[in-house]
Order: sequence, then C-alpha cells, then structure tokens
Amino acid sequence: MADLKTTYMGISLKNPIIIGACDLISDIETAKNIEKAGAAAVIYKSLFEEQIELEDLQIKEQIEEYSERHAEMVSIFPTFKHSGPKAHLIGLKKIKNVLNIPVIASLNALSKDTWVDYAKKIQETGVDGIEINLYSAPSNINKSSSQIEKEQLSILKKIKKAITIPVSVKLNFFYSNTLNIIHEMDKEKINGFVLFNRLFQPEIDIIKQRYFYPIQISCQHENKIPLRWTGLVYGNICGDICSSTGIYTGSDVIKMILAGASCIQSVSTVYKNGINHIKTILRDLNSWMDSNGYKNISELKGKLSKKNIKDPHFYERAQYINILLKNEAIIKKEFTR
Repeated sequence: MADLKTTYMGISLKNPIIIGACDLISDIETAKNIEKAGAAAVIYKSLFEEQIELEDLQIKEQIEEYSERHAEMVSIFPTFKHSGPKAHLIGLKKIKNVLNIPVIASLNALSKDTWVDYAKKIQETGVDGIEINLYSAPSNINKSSSQIEKEQLSILKKIKKAITIPVSVKLNFFYSNTLNIIHEMDKEKINGFVLFNRLFQPEIDIIKQRYFYPIQISCQHENKIPLRWTGLVYGNICGDICSSTGIYTGSDVIKMILAGASCIQSVSTVYKNGINHIKTILRDLNSWMDSNGYKNISELKGKLSKKNIKDPHFYERAQYINILLKNEAIIKKEFTR
C-alpha cells in the first residue's frame, strides 16, 4: 500500500485530504466523524471581523430601542458589550482539544491592527497554524492594484512578525499577475498557499427586484482553475501549495498532486456525498498509486507541472487557439447535435 504522508505549512499530514473551513467543523461530534473518516487536517470556520462588528451594532440597536422613552430615564438596560472574538476562540480551542489531527484556524479581518490582534489570540488557542483570507473588493476607483497588493503584503509581514505558528494565505485569482503576488508573498516566508478561495457572488431577483447572495456549493468543473495555477506555481516558490475548489473525487486529488499540490482542501463533496466519502477518496488515491507503481506522494507531486512537462505552454492561455484547432472535430460535433 502506498504511503500517503505529505507536508503542508511545515505540518506533517497522514494524507493530502484537508476539510476546508465550514460549519461542519464547528460541531464536535461531526468533527470527530470527519477525523474518523480519514481527513488529515481540518480548517476551523473563519473568524470574520465584519460579522463581529455587525453583531455589535445589532446589540446596540436592540438595547437602545426603548431608551429615553421617559424624561427621567436615559436607559432601562445596563451597559452591554459584544464579546468580540471570544466565542469563536472558545469553539476553536474545543475542537483543537478533541481532535488528534492538525487544526488550522481561518481569519478574515479588516484593519491592520485587528489582523495582528486576532492572529495573536488565535495562536493562544494552541492551533497548528493559521490561514489568512485575503480578498479585496475595490470600491475606490482611484486606488491602484499595486496599492492593494502593498497593503496585503504589509498585513502579512505584521502577522508573520507577531506570531510563531505556520501561516498560509488563501487567495483568489483576481490579480493582474497572480504568479507575481504569490512570489512576493513567498518572499515573506509564508508557509503555504491555498489556490483558491471560492467567493460568494451577488445575484439579483428580478421578481422582487432585490439583490441576494445565493449559497452554492462548488461544481467539479471549477477545479480547472486551481489545476492551472497549481501547475504554474509549483517549483517557483518555497511555500507548499494546497489546491482548493471543485475537488470531489480521488481522481481530482491525483490531478492536483500531479500538477504540484502538497494537499487539497475540499468542502462541497462532503456536503453533497457525506462524510464517509472521504474514505472513498483515500481508497481511490491509494489504489491508483499502487496500480501505477508510486510508493509515496513525493514521487508524483509536480510530475505534470509546467516545470516538469515537455510542453511548458500547456498551462498558458496563449495556446487557446491551438486547443481549438486540435479539437475542431469535437467542437463541430457538439454544436451540430
């Protein structure tokens, strides 16, 4: 049987399967079942500073709703204050204490000070590492992309300086040059990169004429995006690569490792196929490695990355026309049905 051990963020994993940040990990019994099914690590649901601020505002509005109804009365309630990240940190520590596999925290803050403050608090829970979610939805037309990238790099520098546990960055691919920003972050000794964060997208209800955010799990075809960038990044950075989005099967995991991933993150397949599907993924990965003569993960990691294949243009968009020409017969058949 093949050895599935791998390393991510300097953390030893028994196999490449990590269950990404989601509500499943918040429940102790569910988290235990995920560990029992064979997951090598879990990402605890993200600490959102924006959510904390919103809840704080809602508490203040509820308390002040009946204030000053009488002249003699300024307030009928004592002073209340939101507990901040305390509840989240307690839940994180509980999960860390009950699981035997690595637990990685996830952080999504707003200001430079809170990024660092929350990162320090997270480290105190005893988790094995922290995943930084960086994303910018530009609202200022005068703010350049270089300014945004400089701010993100500054945040990472401050976090790395403030804590000692491993740090990974979960990115999106909406950069002018994704390879360059990963390279610059890698210079800051970031331990791992998650490619990529699947962002919620807005939708409009034309009947009610209002906007909303639909909750949609990823589709399997979406894994072509992390596959491309994993293959491009591998061999160019010191940090480990964790491929994410649209990874459903053992075959999907194999493809990502061949492209250069040390491990993968998956959530949607567990929601759709159940926790025990982790066992199926691991069984298929093991079976494929045995049948192809691979003894360990390192033997196949990056074998089909841009760095190691004969056709280095395979991962580049410049070959789009060639792909169309090579598959012209297939395309014609599809459109003439």
